[in-house]
Amino acid sequence: MASTSSDDSLKNATITVRVIKSFPYRTCKNLVIRGLDLTGVTVGEFKARAGSDVKTLSGWKPYQNVEFDAMKLYTKAHGTKTQNLIINLDRPDWMFDDDSKTLAEVGCEHETEVSFFNRAAYEEYLADPVNKWE
Repeated sequence: MASTSSDDSLKNATITVRVIKSFPYRTCKNLVIRGLDLTGVTVGEFKARAGSDVKTLSGWKPYQNVEFDAMKLYTKAHGTKTQNLIINLDRPDWMFDDDSKTLAEVGCEHETEVSFFNRAAYEEYLADPVNKWE
């Protein structure tokens, strides 16, 4: 069976991870991860990879005191973006709640943007989404 370009993009995808340190202050930094097989990498593995990169790559020291434990889809390539500049608040179904699912199963495609953050801080911000830095 011949491979299609869609299959190829799922086997060699680039995902931008929006690593969020603070919701009220809109502090975030992008981590670009290339060469991902979205059909084989699970959410749990991807969280571990992103967390490891934040702890070991240069330039991430200010983010190392945050416990990153949750992910949520932010936007797909060529899709509409949310009005909130830090995270997509209006799609609770886009949370990656099952660590055993593959990235493809939770809706990731080539050039998808994913938010990576502390779940407790997210819930607190969701209850009162006030920005302290304008």
